[in-house]
Amino acid sequence: MKTKVLLVLAAILWLSFSNSAEAQKGIRVGYIDMDYILENVPEYNEASAELETKVQKWKVEIEAELKEVEQMRKDLNNERVLLTKELIEEREEDIFFKEKEILEYQQKRFGPNGDLFIQKKRLVQPVQDQVFVAVQEVAKNKNYDFIFDKSADLVMLYSADRHDVSDQVLLRINRASKRKQINSKKEKKALERAEKRNSEQEREVTDREKATSKKQAEREKLLAERKATRDSLRAAKKKEFEERRAKLLAAQKRKRDSIKALKEQLENNEAPSNDDNGEANENEDN
Repeated sequence: MKTKVLLVLAAILWLSFSNSAEAQKGIRVGYIDMDYILENVPEYNEASAELETKVQKWKVEIEAELKEVEQMRKDLNNERVLLTKELIEEREEDIFFKEKEILEYQQKRFGPNGDLFIQKKRLVQPVQDQVFVAVQEVAKNKNYDFIFDKSADLVMLYSADRHDVSDQVLLRINRASKRKQINSKKEKKALERAEKRNSEQEREVTDREKATSKKQAEREKLLAERKATRDSLRAAKKKEFEERRAKLLAAQKRKRDSIKALKEQLENNEAPSNDDNGEANENEDN
């Protein structure tokens, strides 16, 4: 971290003294606070609230599943003395697969590449693109030589308030949002007068926004393909487990039926028939 800061400072000093004219007028350095900008973008705040609602829902689902597993363990411990070895193993296998499904779901939602990480990245990306465009405009219009992100990994050792251009960047973003909501020519002309931008700058912003939308569509398509692959693998595993469980239950039933049939056969062989009883009575009378 310190090395990175020192390298940047060294580069600024070298640029300052490499040209006498630049040394006289000085290097203009500005910075933004990305956290401050995000907090003041309504669309970002609304999307963040929606994402937080989803996160709470996912947590409730996981807690419910964990409680169900805990209840399965308690039931097994209470009924263990009444169950056969095969049934105990079957119940333990059910618990194992249930825990595995919960772990997979946790990874899907909160893992390093889970839904939370992806949706947070998707949430921040459009604002970051807008900030990048706005920073380019501010830097050109205000003749800045460098603009840093105060909240990023590259932390400045000192930053004067007069160099903070976050409000200017935020103003550009808000104007872009208002442009999308224009419904009449009068509003359009009023906004154009307020912004005082030329058509070339507007085309650059529009082209960049189109490129951003295209990248977003490509990312969503890739995520959908990955989700379909994961769902397919999960369905195959579940089918394999159900087939194995069905075979185990069928084998246990055959075993129970066989034991029952053998008991009935032994009982029939031990019971004396009526004919035998009659012959025995006649012999006693003679």
